[in-house]
Amino acid sequence: MLLRAVGLAKSYRGAGAEPIPVLRGVDLEVKAGEIAAIVGVSGSGKSTLLSVLGLLEPADGGEIWLDSERVSHLGRRAQARMRGARIGYVFQSFLLISRLTAWENVLLAARYVGRDRREAEQEALRLMERLDVLHRRGHYPAQLSGGEQQRVAFCRAVLNSPPLLLADEPAGNLDEDHARVILGEIRAQARERGTTVILVTHRAEAAAEADHVLRLQGGRLEPS
Repeated sequence: MLLRAVGLAKSYRGAGAEPIPVLRGVDLEVKAGEIAAIVGVSGSGKSTLLSVLGLLEPADGGEIWLDSERVSHLGRRAQARMRGARIGYVFQSFLLISRLTAWENVLLAARYVGRDRREAEQEALRLMERLDVLHRRGHYPAQLSGGEQQRVAFCRAVLNSPPLLLADEPAGNLDEDHARVILGEIRAQARERGTTVILVTHRAEAAAEADHVLRLQGGRLEPS
């Protein structure tokens, strides 16, 4: 999958009357099998950029293309279908559902796309074992550490091998060993499955995995 963004703009309305610009004409192109790392200071808009690229928030201006399809101008239902079928998310705040166990949270991704349950369960077992959370499969999010929640969220994001993976600080709550495992999984998604990966990170070792490192500064992306 080729991800292409042209002229993305996004503002938020603050306490005053004037909107606060966050993205000021962001251009980005990442090919299938490539990893792009987005770096920048806190508050520079990195998470906002991921939300806009992932069709979770509408842009105020600009276009987003997945392969040859312009998806930024689709209706809300069509965008929701696109998200479920083609985009995986690793959220910085995990967004696990509190009433579901770790196992149920991971398998939720398969339910959204109507995937065969037995096939999805086999893949979930393999993923959770590699990420060292299989022994916590019956626990609820409140019973998991931050690092365990992050690894469960990662398993959910990649369960269906989405063509586009958006990862917001995927190793941010992990020790070095578990960070190495999750970065290896991201690399495998790109190299072996041709996944297009956009990675927001502060970790030098995570940025080192990328084909491109871009800095978000002043609302625009620049080579780092």
